[in-house]
Amino acid sequence: MKQLTTLLAVCLFSTTLFAQEDLSNLEGNTLKTGIRLSYHSVQMPNEKVSYPLEPRMGFLGANYLIHINDWLYTGLGFHGALFGDQGGLFTLGANLGVNTKIYKNLYFDANIHVAGGGGFRSLVNGGLMLNPNIGLQYKKKGFAFGAQYSAINFTNGIIRSDGVSFFVEIPSSVRKASYEDAQREFVAKNLNSDNYWKKPVVRSVTQARFDFYFPIGDSKKDNGEDLDVTLYVLGGEYQKYLTERTFIYAHTDAIYRGLTAGYMQLFFGGGHNFVQTRSINLFGKFGLGAAGGRVAQEGGFMMYPSAGFDIKIAKKVAFSGHGGYLRALDGSLEAYTLGFGIKYLNFTGGSEDPNGNSIEKFRTQGIRIAIENQSFADVKRFGAHTVDLQSIAFRVLYDISKSFYLAGEASFAYEGNSGGYAHGLFALGYQTPKFFNQNFSLYFEGGVGAAGGGRVDTGEGIIVRPVAGINYHIAKDFSVSFSGGKLITPIGDANSTNINIGLTYGLSTLIAKK
Repeated sequence: MKQLTTLLAVCLFSTTLFAQEDLSNLEGNTLKTGIRLSYHSVQMPNEKVSYPLEPRMGFLGANYLIHINDWLYTGLGFHGALFGDQGGLFTLGANLGVNTKIYKNLYFDANIHVAGGGGFRSLVNGGLMLNPNIGLQYKKKGFAFGAQYSAINFTNGIIRSDGVSFFVEIPSSVRKASYEDAQREFVAKNLNSDNYWKKPVVRSVTQARFDFYFPIGDSKKDNGEDLDVTLYVLGGEYQKYLTERTFIYAHTDAIYRGLTAGYMQLFFGGGHNFVQTRSINLFGKFGLGAAGGRVAQEGGFMMYPSAGFDIKIAKKVAFSGHGGYLRALDGSLEAYTLGFGIKYLNFTGGSEDPNGNSIEKFRTQGIRIAIENQSFADVKRFGAHTVDLQSIAFRVLYDISKSFYLAGEASFAYEGNSGGYAHGLFALGYQTPKFFNQNFSLYFEGGVGAAGGGRVDTGEGIIVRPVAGINYHIAKDFSVSFSGGKLITPIGDANSTNINIGLTYGLSTLIAKK
């Protein structure tokens, strides 16, 4: 009996090894990307309104660009108000541009950005924004800066301004494989030095955040009343490590209780783990960004220093606690903050540990990125009739298995007299295997999040959104999706039928099983 047990164990072990493919057989390629930060000084339409406005709005653009080839690029980006009195004006949109060399390090660059969003509704109306840009760029070793003639035009509103904008671009890249290679297991067996995956891994962290803000000082609501209640905040954060202990990050969140829905914020910054052990981290962070909505009119430029701790609760999962100080740099909003989050740690894109430790086992992680048009019928607004709302949405789908996935979504209105409406949510989804000659698949999602702005009656902002749809797989890594669902506002009255159409790009990243 003992010999039979040993034989079965050996057979099982051999089968497991056989099921794990050699990493040298995984074909990889590099997606060239870049982060472009731009600044626009926007003239405000004082002559067209009966109330005073600051003469100019400082407008920050943060775009993630994907280079299709040597001269053509696309991407997605946010814009947000920093200076003036339009804090809380945010947009989300897509880019298409050309970039070609003129002479040595001098390049011609032109693009158009199409977005939805807004802030104070009477200035942006539906929220559709067009932003064409044309100018010159100086580039060296991938880093670049430039100046462009730029126009900001809320087409069905009254903000229209042109002038010179300035930008800097930071190069980055994604080492990836086809989405068809997702959810596979690999082992590294003496990779050649010139193998594509023979590179150091990149350490990153994805976090779901739950925060509480305690306003202090001269903080005011948008109606002039003192802001002296606890604010409940839901959001997400992405961190990328530059060294073993130092990282950069981006995070966005929205208030879902304590104010009428409509406040959101976006921060970029850096941090450092001052104490780092196998089970506990102590860290400090500092961020700058844009914020506003449903608070007293201000510029929107914010700072956010914070500190906290991580306690590892699983191999790649940690519970995080943090506290900080939120302060408007062009306004009066001020608050102490406390919060917690769940962090998920990844080591991606290579086969070598920067610390010299050996890595033997890997898997490929499926990730899909989608841009979607969302239509909401008969949406109830505060003190007004219902409207049909159109939004542009950006979605990231993270596969848990071959069938289940997690999704994060941000959506901004561009039509329906509700510019400034936005929502963000997290969802759990299920996708069926492909059928009809591998051309179609079905999917089902249940999401929860926060929404507000544009006088849409979401109460204090909590939303629930079930969706069912179908994917048509038009190419190996691309699909078109059609779906329908329901926007449910448990505390508000903006319940609405929802129809969506989107384009999805899929890829897989190499994950080290450390």
